[in-house]
Amino acid sequence: MVRLNKKLDPTQTGQDAEKLSVDLHKRIVGQDQAIDQIVNVYQMYLAGMNSPGRPVGNFLFLGPTGSGKTRLVEATAESLVGDARAMIKIDCAEFQHSHEIAKLIGSPPGYLGHRETHPLLSQEVLNQYDTEKIKLSFVLFDEIEKASDALWNLLLGILDKATLTLGDNRRVDFSHALIFMTSNLGASEMGSILRPNLGFATSEIEARHRAGQLDEATTDKVSRAGVEAARRKFTPEFMNRIDKVVVFKPLGQTELKKILGLELGILQTRIFNSSMTTPFVFSVTESAKDYLLREGTDMKYGARHLKRAIDRELVHPMSNLIATQQVRGGDLVKVDFDEEDNHLTFAKEAEDMPAYAMMQMAEATANSQPGIMTANAVAEPPRVAARQRRTPAA
Repeated sequence: MVRLNKKLDPTQTGQDAEKLSVDLHKRIVGQDQAIDQIVNVYQMYLAGMNSPGRPVGNFLFLGPTGSGKTRLVEATAESLVGDARAMIKIDCAEFQHSHEIAKLIGSPPGYLGHRETHPLLSQEVLNQYDTEKIKLSFVLFDEIEKASDALWNLLLGILDKATLTLGDNRRVDFSHALIFMTSNLGASEMGSILRPNLGFATSEIEARHRAGQLDEATTDKVSRAGVEAARRKFTPEFMNRIDKVVVFKPLGQTELKKILGLELGILQTRIFNSSMTTPFVFSVTESAKDYLLREGTDMKYGARHLKRAIDRELVHPMSNLIATQQVRGGDLVKVDFDEEDNHLTFAKEAEDMPAYAMMQMAEATANSQPGIMTANAVAEPPRVAARQRRTPAA
């Protein structure tokens, strides 16, 4: 035996956990604390250090609407098993009455409709997305505060012992499941902290929030407001079974600008991969991005308001251009902003682009960081491709 006095670094993460962290940071903006908590729990699972006889992790996500709570669960499932639909979502607004629990666990034998009732949380449902490498299930209880006490009591056994007994006495094992619960509790208190009522004047805190420069004291105050609201709502035995309580901070202007870049990349990929129309490529100028941000910025509604603005100002007009065949496969469409008329303009800058050039541009748009890909950068590849096509003919 060789004795050593070698210092170890417990802050390092394994390759798989690091890959998950990088992937989630690409998909989720402004919620680093929530990402770190998921990565830490996943690292414990990979190392076999998670508590036996309990779910892999029990998370309670608190925060205002549009801050990315549900999206983070989808991104985790997409990153680990390759499909965002692998997340089992339970809308707790459908379980406001105790008798509705039968939809989750099925009716007991002897009750009317027993054979026709298929439980939503069976073992087959949990295991349907298992792979040879990853055997994990992702269960989301959305807006948990809207559920009845019966659902909360049902969750006590799942969160503590990782078991659920169905109506026909079958057992469901949750020991390989990540349990997520989301709630908007404390959102109004968080809004009061970030946007104090000062008449028409913008407070210093609100200005820092919009710029994404909140100080640590204000961030801690926002987090405490969310946790205290949850403790007032839920029983101590329920809160005691939750491993991680994460408060999602409201998104500011800086985060929304990054989300805009991600959403434009997703839209380009959707156009390119759509089976309903031939693919084309679009570019958005900085002035057009600023207009979309102005139309889509609402501190109360978060990123969802921005997505509605993109649908209204960008997706719907593009749909009309496709339907009227003004835009066809292989086209390059430039989206700009007209200051006089205060609306977006659409212009065709190139056509008959080869498939490989469009593929390169679509991938670059999807993978680029917000603000990196300008209109000039997008327009360059078609000209190169055109010269390459003309050279053999000459």
